[in-house]
Amino acid sequence: MAADAAGRVYTAHSRPLWRRVLLTREASIIGLLLAVLAVATLTVPNFDSPLTTTFLLREITPILLVALPMTLVIITEEIDLSVASVIGLSSVVVGLCVQAGWPFPSAMALAVAVGAVAGAVNGALVTFVGLPSLAVTIGTLALFRGIAVGLLGTTAISDLPEFWTGLTRQNIPGTPVPLVMILFVVLALACAVVLHFTPVGRSLYAIGLNKEAAAFSGIDVGLTKFWLFVTSGAVSGFAGVYFTLLYSNARGDNAIGMELQVIAAVLLGGVSIFGGRGALHGVIAGVLLIGVLGSALRLSGVTSDLITIVTGLLLIASVTSARALTWLHQRRARPGRR
Repeated sequence: MAADAAGRVYTAHSRPLWRRVLLTREASIIGLLLAVLAVATLTVPNFDSPLTTTFLLREITPILLVALPMTLVIITEEIDLSVASVIGLSSVVVGLCVQAGWPFPSAMALAVAVGAVAGAVNGALVTFVGLPSLAVTIGTLALFRGIAVGLLGTTAISDLPEFWTGLTRQNIPGTPVPLVMILFVVLALACAVVLHFTPVGRSLYAIGLNKEAAAFSGIDVGLTKFWLFVTSGAVSGFAGVYFTLLYSNARGDNAIGMELQVIAAVLLGGVSIFGGRGALHGVIAGVLLIGVLGSALRLSGVTSDLITIVTGLLLIASVTSARALTWLHQRRARPGRR
């Protein structure tokens, strides 16, 4: 076990650097992603075409966006199941505003604000009232979806500004990468810096490991969680705007079921459902893995129902494998074992 000049022992540095980098869940997911990409490229017709890459990245962009704040929420041992309903609600809001003659930037700002308010409702019920986030967000999942469908009914608004819908379909010049990925990269870098290189990020891990100890160390646990839910709602609101523009369709049932894909990707990427562990690069790899699998299966003629089953199996596997690894580490750490 290594120690510094003052004699303090750091268990994390007792293993070689290559083991700390390569023998992690995040590294295994990245390796699995590369393997799936290689197999799909060799076996699935047209999978390696630039058009497939473009459509794949466009489709998973909402999941990538929502997965960023969801990672922070789950690290603190909470969960937000209402994100897909917030996407649907913001889609309806932006559609109704455009239909009423609002300038699109104002409609987009209102949709994001509605998402933030929805997140604030979740955060207030969880942190100030003291209700469990699983129960709260299951309830608001139905509430927000019901409001969205109630506002618009079964109709759809498709008369959206051509400039903004066209913007979501533009690529970075000379590449098959959609232009919106620039925004995602900026948000991902900002989120990674906050999570991994600031006291705020360390406080999130501390809350997830032991919220009582975090509170005694001076961290405002309740307020921190509240703002995480607000951020999750705001980003989901923006994802709803993008979703609406991408498919040129504002509907109350937009993105239905997407919360399963988001949570599966976050847990598959190495974030512990029990809090206190996870890294953003693993989450991004998890989203890409689910997207690549879905795209390859669709090109192979597999139905959407079977793709949903595969996503559910990945979610179960990610949770059970994390629990099994924790059990193995605990057995190896018992006294008397080499």
